[in-house]
Amino acid sequence: MGENHNQTNHQIFIDGLSRNGSRCFDDDGRVKRTGSLWTASAHIITAVIGSGVLSLAWAIAQLGWIAGPIVMLLFSIVTYYTSSLLTECYRTCDPVSGKRNYTYTHAVGSILGGYKVKICGFIQYLNLFGVSIGYTIAASMSMMTIRRSNCLHYSEGKKPCHMSSNPYMVIFGVSEILLSQIPDFDQLWWLSILAAVMSFTYSTIGLALGIAKVVGIGTFRGSLTGISIGTVTQAQKIWGSFRALGDIAFAYSFSMILIEIQDTLKSPPAEAKTMRKATRLSIAVTTVFYMLCGCMGYASFGDSAPENLLTGFGNPFWLVDIANAAIVIHLVGAYQVFCQPIFTFIEKWAAQRWPESKIITKEFEIPVPIRGYRPYKLNLFRSVWRTVFVMLTTLISMLLPFFSDVVGILGALGFWPLTVYFPVEMYIEQKKISKWSSRWICLKTLSLACLMISIVAATGSIAGVILHLKVYKPFKTTY
Repeated sequence: MGENHNQTNHQIFIDGLSRNGSRCFDDDGRVKRTGSLWTASAHIITAVIGSGVLSLAWAIAQLGWIAGPIVMLLFSIVTYYTSSLLTECYRTCDPVSGKRNYTYTHAVGSILGGYKVKICGFIQYLNLFGVSIGYTIAASMSMMTIRRSNCLHYSEGKKPCHMSSNPYMVIFGVSEILLSQIPDFDQLWWLSILAAVMSFTYSTIGLALGIAKVVGIGTFRGSLTGISIGTVTQAQKIWGSFRALGDIAFAYSFSMILIEIQDTLKSPPAEAKTMRKATRLSIAVTTVFYMLCGCMGYASFGDSAPENLLTGFGNPFWLVDIANAAIVIHLVGAYQVFCQPIFTFIEKWAAQRWPESKIITKEFEIPVPIRGYRPYKLNLFRSVWRTVFVMLTTLISMLLPFFSDVVGILGALGFWPLTVYFPVEMYIEQKKISKWSSRWICLKTLSLACLMISIVAATGSIAGVILHLKVYKPFKTTY
């Protein structure tokens, strides 16, 4: 009784501080947020410029010089527009003083409610789970490429240098188990900035190698319509084009964590205003890099562009090794950025389900032997659950090591519902846009068009997985 009374007084004290503009607490009673335009941009770039950039040259090869860049530009415009709509939904009713929504699913529940929040939560967390698998596959491929390029170089091409991806997936999984013990997004800012720097590093190297190869051969390879029928069958051409749409959609996917990133921002200015700027800056930078890397990769290899761009370059081997090392470091950080919403959701659910369990709620303070650092708070449930999650994603990655197909399925799965449908529906509800008004019709038309794109992209990627499974042996994939 006395304890409850003290907790009530403590909450009243916090609420009073936050209402009076405390330096320590925000308007929701939580510790004051410190995120800025630059940290939000770093989080977005870390999430967006990931393994997706490596498959863009292959995607353009399927579509050709005309359709490839146009499709990429359209995806960037749609992603920016719908992300701008989503930034308006961080606070319910009013974008400046309304009730905060801490996660994407909370925003859907607060604004749309009903069964839609359950559908959204399922799709969001399934997509984030899939992204963690895709990143594990991509990181292992880059580590394997480093090993293989060194093997080929020192053997002067005399050894075939075939190797399994499994040990490298295990190495990546172990590193993620350690980093997953970081409690939340606010404490990941340094990892996001490091990962963003790495993304620029390998993208720049890939671009430079592409330019050097084009200069070396003296011409731009490729064709206006992409890989020709004859080189592949008509069915392969169609499925490849559909998969390319999924790959490009995946390359721009970050909407499912936008609200979580926005929740790290300090105010004033209003979080929506800062987030719009961060989104505009990040997508502009990303699109320039994507266009350069994708187009120069296609110009270098033409219709034979590999699914992973950096696996196509042999020399200088040390520079290719640096690029692949940068990819691994970047994906280590990106994995954490994408998985934090899943971690947070399960941990909050468990705390609400078993509030009396000390295994779930009790935290042990462990001193950090670095001056100025607060003690690390160890929670047994958090440590075990996050370790099991990483182990599961690593195991599935070993079972399904099909990089381009997995990327395409993830892009198709997440693009329409998370990047387009829910942001559009929430914005319509939030702004009370009249049914059948010109703006309502335009938003609904955009949503329907993106649904069609997602369906054909998913169809192509699933067809690719089925083709691979016909000759696939579990845990015995070598390159």
